[in-house]
Amino acid sequence: MKTFGGKVLFLNRKDINTDEIIPAKHLNESSKEALAPYLLEDLEIKGFDPKKDIKGMGAIVTLSNFGCGSSREHAPWALEVNGINIVIAENFARIFRQNMYNCGMMAVELDEGVIQGLFKDFSHTGAELAVDIKRSLLTFSGGGKEKIIPFKLEGLERALVESGGWVEYAEKHY
Repeated sequence: MKTFGGKVLFLNRKDINTDEIIPAKHLNESSKEALAPYLLEDLEIKGFDPKKDIKGMGAIVTLSNFGCGSSREHAPWALEVNGINIVIAENFARIFRQNMYNCGMMAVELDEGVIQGLFKDFSHTGAELAVDIKRSLLTFSGGGKEKIIPFKLEGLERALVESGGWVEYAEKHY
């Protein structure tokens, strides 16, 4: 199982697509690791600098429809090789969400009001996230505040996360 949590990168924008997560011009790289320097390089959000803001992050909190666009596993891979194994959003593009779980990563959906509260309370605090997978709890801390939020992780998605991804799950069960 991968490590989940750490410092949180807040991306205050809807509809971040897979070409913004990892630009198509880098899809010919020969390894996952080769994707690392290009994560979010084309993402335009005022005040966001991918060369400075991604290093050391372990989680992303964003708005709705994260991972829309082309269906490519390279998008979760680019997150993974940068140490980001959990993305929290209002919702995700279906194929991107499934690709995250297939890679043993987490795409956690929370209500819009909860996401807005996280931005309000933690986006400028250097927030940290602790993830308790067994109890399905997210604990955000920063700026002298702490918030514990339950999340849903059941069935095959839980099994994929606990196994480390689809390949590892299949090796154990087939």
